[in-house]
Amino acid sequence: MIFIVSNKKSKKKQLFIHYFSIIMFFFSRKFSIEETNLLQFLSKVRLFQNLSETQKLSFLPYLHLRNYKQNEVVFFRNDPSQALYLIKEGKVSLELDIEERFESVIQLETSASFGHNSLLPKTKRIFNAFVTSPLCQIYVLPQVNISDVFKRSPEIKAQVLENLSYIYNQNLYDLCKIYREKRGFFELAEMFTNVVWGT
Repeated sequence: MIFIVSNKKSKKKQLFIHYFSIIMFFFSRKFSIEETNLLQFLSKVRLFQNLSETQKLSFLPYLHLRNYKQNEVVFFRNDPSQALYLIKEGKVSLELDIEERFESVIQLETSASFGHNSLLPKTKRIFNAFVTSPLCQIYVLPQVNISDVFKRSPEIKAQVLENLSYIYNQNLYDLCKIYREKRGFFELAEMFTNVVWGT
């Protein structure tokens, strides 16, 4: 007598084995203290939320910690967007240059990210970025490395760009809201009052 195992049961078994192996890998993987701290930090950054620990690991080798002093320039408007910035500690002001003066748009603090258009190819900086705290530690994530991660994992790319879309949508919502409330007359900084994840 020949017994035939249904394809449906066979597929369920294969899926079970597949997901079980992933779970076992995750729990058997031991992270160093440095990796653990970096993963916890990335979990607080809006752009990297909803990524698994293993997905966030893909970015760790490319995070370069830089120390900035007060009034130091991170980048100027119209500079090529070649890196994403994540504030570990300190404060950064994003400003617009209007004729001969600078107007502060938003003050960013710990766990905020900025320079988001580096996730898109061939873009330039929209704002000027200046350090406003006595000291500031910022993780720099080069665009070329972000592109490499995206090429290796379309799933990571999709999730990060979805998070980016959320941020841009929130900014547009705030712009329209303040425009309606102020009837078109408002300071640009008022638009970013509720922004907590960077811009």
